[in-house]
Amino acid sequence: TECVSGCVCPEGLFDDGRGGCVEQKDCPCIHNNEWYSSGDKIKVDCNTCTCQKGVWKCTENVCYGTCTIYGSGHYNTFDGKFYDFDGSCEYVATQDFCDDKNSSGSFSIITENVPCGTTGVTCSKAIKMFLGVKLKLENKEYKEIQLDVGDDVQYWNRTVGLYLVIEASNGVMLIWDKKTTVFIKLSPDYKGKVCGLCGNFDDKANNDFTTRSGLLDNNPLNFGNSWKQSPMCPDVTEEIKPCDLKPHRKSWAEKECSIIQSEVFKICHSKVDPLPYYEACVHDACSCDSGGDCECFCSAVAAYAQECIKAEACVFWRTPDIC
Repeated sequence: TECVSGCVCPEGLFDDGRGGCVEQKDCPCIHNNEWYSSGDKIKVDCNTCTCQKGVWKCTENVCYGTCTIYGSGHYNTFDGKFYDFDGSCEYVATQDFCDDKNSSGSFSIITENVPCGTTGVTCSKAIKMFLGVKLKLENKEYKEIQLDVGDDVQYWNRTVGLYLVIEASNGVMLIWDKKTTVFIKLSPDYKGKVCGLCGNFDDKANNDFTTRSGLLDNNPLNFGNSWKQSPMCPDVTEEIKPCDLKPHRKSWAEKECSIIQSEVFKICHSKVDPLPYYEACVHDACSCDSGGDCECFCSAVAAYAQECIKAEACVFWRTPDIC
């Protein structure tokens, strides 16, 4: 935002947004309702923005896209659309087999969702990754099943902390916590060329709900149902609200999940909106009522922490008592 001359500042000086007056060269910038001084730098995705005379000047690197699937049916698309979908079936998370006229593609990632708890919400139980070879990630490990489909894409796997990382030579990366969280990263070459529950990666969130038939639908249930792998699976017809079904768990869930909105994550709040992650955490903490209470809660907080790290807000939230 450009610095605007304030009514209390002498001529030639500008309001600095903090009750002071500065020369134009020292005008601050605003980002997520926080003021930054001239010369301050922030990270936006893979680009660095510098405050100059009240205006952000950013590098123009082309960034990898990330889609996140975690907990009981939470999706954050490559273009940043956050939504819930609780379907019990196999679904296309993302693939580049999107054009009916040209069925050639290099990869497909399928998520297998199963009920977790008694309220009807679903969690990702297994991930299938097709790269010429077929990989299945399930029960904390992955298996390779060779497929005869011509030239294989090369891939590598490694363990980084809690996560198993699979990186392929075609610009596809999958990061799995060996439980219910998966991050899918795509190189910029795939912009606008993918489809599925993770959206189309064209930098516009408003068209992410494009169904398998190519139609835009505002309803996440219709959108999600269109990407199921088997027509035998039932369609999802209503959004499940586990805290309404299990009201005795709601206060416990809100108390536990309040860490996301607490001082612990304060450094991140201006960079990544905590509200959708808090609401998703409460949803999951209510729904995991058949064991794994803490696991669901921890995965939900970890999803927010991961977004904070991407925004260069490193938060140390795990303790001997918490996760």
